[in-house]
Amino acid sequence: MTNPAAAGPIFSLIAEELGRIAADKGEVLPPLTADSRFLDGGLPIDSLDLATLLVVLEQRTGQDPFREGFLQFTTVGELAALYTVPA
Repeated sequence: MTNPAAAGPIFSLIAEELGRIAADKGEVLPPLTADSRFLDGGLPIDSLDLATLLVVLEQRTGQDPFREGFLQFTTVGELAALYTVPA
C-alpha cells in the first residue's frame, strides 16, 4: 500500500481532479485512500475518465511516466507513486 501522505501533492491533485470528474457527471466522489481502486472499485469513473485524469496529470505536473510504455496501476496510491520523485 502506498501512503497518501508520502505522495502528498500528487495524491491531492488526483483527488481534486477525480472530484471534478465525478461532479461533472453528477456523482459524489467517496473518500479516497491510497487503496481506492479506479475501475470496478467504487469510484464513479470509467476508462475514458481515467484517460482524462492521466492527461490532466501530465499537463499539471509536466511528467509522463507512460512515455516508455504502459505501466500497470489499479489504485490511487499506485498512480500517485508513478509521479512521485524518489527521495
